[in-house]
Amino acid sequence: MERTELLIVGAGAAGISAACAAWDAGCRDVLLADRLPYAGGILPQCIHEGFGLSAFGSELTGPAYVERLAEGLAQRGVRFLPGKEVLAVTKEKTAVLSGKGGVEEIRFERLILATGSRERTVGSLSIAGTRPAGIFTAGQAQEMINLHHWRLGSQVVILGSGDMGMILARRFTLEGKQVLAVLEQDAHYGGLARNFHRCIEAYQIPIRYRCTVREIHGMPRITGVTVEALDNGKSEFLPCDTLVTAIGLVPERELIRGFEKEPWLSLAGNCSRVYELADSAAAEGAKVGRYVGKQLVK
Repeated sequence: MERTELLIVGAGAAGISAACAAWDAGCRDVLLADRLPYAGGILPQCIHEGFGLSAFGSELTGPAYVERLAEGLAQRGVRFLPGKEVLAVTKEKTAVLSGKGGVEEIRFERLILATGSRERTVGSLSIAGTRPAGIFTAGQAQEMINLHHWRLGSQVVILGSGDMGMILARRFTLEGKQVLAVLEQDAHYGGLARNFHRCIEAYQIPIRYRCTVREIHGMPRITGVTVEALDNGKSEFLPCDTLVTAIGLVPERELIRGFEKEPWLSLAGNCSRVYELADSAAAEGAKVGRYVGKQLVK
């Protein structure tokens, strides 16, 4: 069985930063694993600018930001295992990994979980109607458009005005699609002001406040949604062929369910709490990695 002093699960901004910081703190046996075949998590699909202001002093795209972070890995002796999904972690400090080479077990002294967050789906909401094709989470839609160059539809409704919802509304518009509305249940947009100005205002994308989707129509593909105004209960049918949900993130901690308080375990980045900025997740990852690295060299 392979052994390592420090195993880090998740090679997004937080995981990479934690690995580099642990190495700099003196730990010379750091193993970083990620289920994706590349480093960066969702950052490679985020082709818009807005990353790196705090970390590097300039606005970068997601791929450029990952490239900067990955330079830190290349400059150190951190072992990176891409395409290796961690299936399980035991209280005996053993991780079960699966990849092209099969299943293997790794013993570790300390574990940093940096698995990020998963998106809430339409299934988490009490929306009536059908569940046809043409419904995507914001992350799914972003990956399909930016990485795979797929065409998802022509008339789009986006539920949720957080950063992902607003950025994706702009992306659909740049792709020549018609964004019929960005729907927000609160009285104010949910993301950063800069994204509102750059995405919604700059491209004159309709945004409706205090409303939500109450019913989905169509089969086999979505044909429209019923939009309800939360203040007066009035409903309106809005025809569309694509619905994108940007309704929040849930920290992904399933690997450690049942033993979250173990002294050998630390959380970093969006699996600790959801951060608005990748820089903030990276900064926390570096802080956690530095602390754990120092503990291992005592």
